[in-house]
Amino acid sequence: MASKALNMDEASGATASPRWEEDALGFLIAPMTRQAFLGEYYEQRALLVRRGEPFRYADLLTLDTLDAFIAGADLREGMLDLTSRRERPPRDAYIDSRGRVDPVAVAELYMDGATIILPHLHDSMANLGEFCRSLEEVFSCHVQTNIYLTPRVNEDGSANQGFPPHYDNHDVFVMQISGRKAWRLYGTPVETPYRGEQFDIATHQAGEVTESFTLEPGDCLYVPRGLMHDAENVGEEPSLHITVGLITKTWADLLLESISELALAEPAFRRSLPAGFAARDFDRAAAERHFAKLIDLVAERARMDGAFDLLADNFMRARKPNTAGVIAAAQQPITDSTPFRRRRFVPWNVADDSGRLVLIGPGEDLELNPHDGDALDVALSGDRFTPADLSCDSPIALARTLWAAGYLERLRD
Repeated sequence: MASKALNMDEASGATASPRWEEDALGFLIAPMTRQAFLGEYYEQRALLVRRGEPFRYADLLTLDTLDAFIAGADLREGMLDLTSRRERPPRDAYIDSRGRVDPVAVAELYMDGATIILPHLHDSMANLGEFCRSLEEVFSCHVQTNIYLTPRVNEDGSANQGFPPHYDNHDVFVMQISGRKAWRLYGTPVETPYRGEQFDIATHQAGEVTESFTLEPGDCLYVPRGLMHDAENVGEEPSLHITVGLITKTWADLLLESISELALAEPAFRRSLPAGFAARDFDRAAAERHFAKLIDLVAERARMDGAFDLLADNFMRARKPNTAGVIAAAQQPITDSTPFRRRRFVPWNVADDSGRLVLIGPGEDLELNPHDGDALDVALSGDRFTPADLSCDSPIALARTLWAAGYLERLRD
């Protein structure tokens, strides 16, 4: 996997950079188009986008907002970690007996060269959470953030580094917030590793450096899973970056789900393995014949659609409902003229389950009046509407249910 440095004025078929609220992927890769990225880079090779916009990500995160969060939040074990390539600090050095993170110990270890890591900060900062939801709409997968703050170079001129060369088992976008970080890319010992296929420093060797470059504030780097890399701070300022991880489903997941679905209908899959199959002298001939029969059944009868639908619906259900603003406005009455609109980045689907109208989306499924299908289409169209626009028996009740469940945002009258 080779990387390619892309400057703002070098992309053919380039598009103007959108705001992240409009198109999070475009915000990361512009001027490259989505089509070019998905066709030429995604899961294939690294992409470096240089921008010369040091404050590009300032509304998502800054060093000052991160400092205030660490100092003010009641951080517990798992919410903050420290690492260093030289010697990783033991957790009991900065986590007390009650499981609380000690901010004084964190500051001291950071000043001694440790890198601060905050996993899943999108769960605590609204803009980061909305940014992840925007990318989830593009990739149909869980999107998470890890924040890395690495101290500036040491007084002797040596660089600080959090990890040795390694690969990740999920694709990542790296957004450089502040400071400068030198990156090195190596080979790909495992192409598109499976989610559980962890990097093993004793097994996976980095090999020769294939490319090196320095990320500046405002730059973005895409690294496909399996590509070995490392990075170190080389500037006179701390290096702060956001790593955005894509936790995708694979064709293997789809195939396994389709086989599970087939097994519900075909008893041959549910038969027990032969008695004594673990014995060293077990004769596997009959087992081979049965296995071949099962493979033939998969080829003949396995279908994609049911498994595809299940993975899609489970992705939607696993999203966190976004109920921002509901409690603040809960005591304000809803009338026929109260304006609403579907929230951005809310995935949803409708199922007809034996005459029941079921809305599938973040959190629990909602069972609605089976005659409310047309009204539901209006409410979730993305256009502004009022309950008066809904053709159903109880339009105010329907709007209230969808609003409370996080599907709608209430607009100003």
